[in-house]
Amino acid sequence: MSHLNRRQALRLFAAAGMAGTAAPILAACTSDSSPKANPAAPSGPPIKIGMIVPQTGMFKDLGNELDNGFSLYLQLHDQKLGGRQVNLIKVDEGETAESGKAAAEKLVKEQKVLAVTGVVNPLSLLAMKDTIEAAQIPLIGSNASPAQLQLMGPKYIWRTSFVSTEPGSALARYAVANGGGPIAIVGQTGPGGDDDEVRTFAENLRSAGGTVAGTPRITPFGSKDFGNLFQQVKQSGAAAMYAIYSGATAVEFVKQYRAAHFPPTFKLFAPGSLTEGFVLKQLGDTAKDIYTALNYSPDLDNAANRRFIADYQKAFGTVPSTYAMASYDAAVVLDKAITDATKSLDSFSLNAAIGRLGQIDSPRGGWQFSQTRSPLQRWYLRQVRFDGAVLSNVLTAELTTL
Repeated sequence: MSHLNRRQALRLFAAAGMAGTAAPILAACTSDSSPKANPAAPSGPPIKIGMIVPQTGMFKDLGNELDNGFSLYLQLHDQKLGGRQVNLIKVDEGETAESGKAAAEKLVKEQKVLAVTGVVNPLSLLAMKDTIEAAQIPLIGSNASPAQLQLMGPKYIWRTSFVSTEPGSALARYAVANGGGPIAIVGQTGPGGDDDEVRTFAENLRSAGGTVAGTPRITPFGSKDFGNLFQQVKQSGAAAMYAIYSGATAVEFVKQYRAAHFPPTFKLFAPGSLTEGFVLKQLGDTAKDIYTALNYSPDLDNAANRRFIADYQKAFGTVPSTYAMASYDAAVVLDKAITDATKSLDSFSLNAAIGRLGQIDSPRGGWQFSQTRSPLQRWYLRQVRFDGAVLSNVLTAELTTL
């Protein structure tokens, strides 16, 4: 496994906000050209694709990254998928399951879209499941999928990201080998009140021969005060901690973790969401030395990622997150499947074509859909540390394939 040779320059340009200056230099760092529309692809009448992303509220930053990834792919392909001109219809997901479901109903019932993509809130995905399945319109979700959805066996809901319990499954063995002793497990209840991510990591930790310090500690969704939690962890005899938080809660958790002054040898492990994308920008060096597991790192050295990094940097002046990457891949999936199904293109034939797709050449590395309609993909260990003058999630090792 190797890193991008120009990674340090990329981070420096992003930090300095030198998008206009960085783009031509980045282009010169690789001979790979950006993907273009395939002139041999079949053509046909325009198609409607619906995008559900938060345009307001607490999930807006994440929604922007999903929007950026999908829009970038369209820009690079003359606004076409499968040779068809795309009318991208964006609807605000909002903050709640109800608003997310209403967005899906608007797209499938009023707009009659061919397919849907996006969706940030896992509760939204659960709430709109019946609407999508009844309409027989494929939804390619590009954020983490709740574990409960796997048990429902949807036929029209696909995910280009991952299942929410997978980061813990990927990281458990490494945490046991490198944690230095018992590991405390902390996390918030899922938006729906579940504790699947906490429970799954605990099970994997014990299976790998590790010890849970005390019992897993679960805080209410949206908690902002962790003083008592950290005191309990210190009293438990833990040598390390696994923490499941995201978004604004992750920012507050990490800041209070630093203020709690754990010993220098104490290690903090987490899913990638604790330090990914806009969260790391808000945390700065407060996040230094945190270890996370994720399906993507910007310094993966493969041709698809070199193109993606350069194109994303040129378009948005920053480094892409896993959220942007998964949304970009959702567009790749639709492009390939529409090309395959275009002779008799409708939502039903498109869904069948998605099921026939083989390996996707992705910035994360090659992956393909499993029988559960989620990616079979590699998982990576990242450490927050300085890469040149910029603090980044630096690729450290390959963990496993899930």
